[in-house]
Amino acid sequence: MQTTRAGGKRKRRILERFGARVRELRVKRGWTQEELGERAQRHWTYIGGIERGERNITLQVIEDIARALGVQIRDLFDTSRESKGE
Repeated sequence: MQTTRAGGKRKRRILERFGARVRELRVKRGWTQEELGERAQRHWTYIGGIERGERNITLQVIEDIARALGVQIRDLFDTSRESKGE
């Protein structure tokens, strides 16, 4: 299956939105990327890549990040913008 240009943009958008949500929750706690990385057992540069929307991560990593942040997995997916058509 080939990825269309529009499909690639959608994929990038969801990665960026997820990363922004991770960053939002991390900053809300006053943590650095290093602190989140340590708690999630990932390198801080990997966390940075997630926050910039550069990494297409696995479900295991999502679970590890949620656990580290003390939130439910669903809380990492901000759906408030979807209802506004963004």
